[in-house]
Amino acid sequence: MKPVDYEEGKKYPAILDIHGGPKTVYGEVFFHEMQYWANAGYFVFFCNPRGSDGRGNEFADIRGKYGTIDYDDLMAFTDAVLAKYPGIDRERVGVTGGSYGGFMTNWIIGHTDRFRAAASQRSIANWVSMGFTSDIGFYFEEDQVSTTPWQDIDKVWWHSPLKYADKVSTPTLFIHSEEDYRCWLAEGLQMFTALKYFGVDARLCMFRGESHELSRSGKPKHRIRRLQEITDWFDKYLK
Repeated sequence: MKPVDYEEGKKYPAILDIHGGPKTVYGEVFFHEMQYWANAGYFVFFCNPRGSDGRGNEFADIRGKYGTIDYDDLMAFTDAVLAKYPGIDRERVGVTGGSYGGFMTNWIIGHTDRFRAAASQRSIANWVSMGFTSDIGFYFEEDQVSTTPWQDIDKVWWHSPLKYADKVSTPTLFIHSEEDYRCWLAEGLQMFTALKYFGVDARLCMFRGESHELSRSGKPKHRIRRLQEITDWFDKYLK
């Protein structure tokens, strides 16, 4: 999506927006946050990497592969977008996403410094802690990571973005909801605290009385505040 009043030859900041799931899919549906950022002068780009719905079960199956082929797809897509749209300033690109998109945002900042800023929403940071505390069920981690801490702790930790926190240099905003029992507050706290520990600029914004559905069905005042927090963070680093 091009920014409103786009002018040929002018350089603009951009935001990569990663969907949740991962078994969901972007389509021709109105996303208010994307429209908001485009109106604020950003390019907004988004795709359906491996793990997404829409291309069959094999394409959607990334069990045991979190942070590998999906990460590769997102980076290849970013390269393609930057090549196709010279109006994007390569030095002013941000990344955000919620739930699985939050996991992937956490993963990305630990594996590349190509993004100037990040906003991680309702994320997963540590499969060791998340696997047996989330309301999604104790079976989820073994299904998605293909093992448990008792079977292969090294693999569980390898797929955890927290493992790579010492590699992060990207200023990152963390947004979590107090009553989100799916990707609960402790996941954001761990990643936020780790970045602080390693001297990376970070901010944690916690919404009381909200759940995993904050961005979609939260209180209007909280949905506005969430969007403002993310936009202010990107404005600070990308404009």
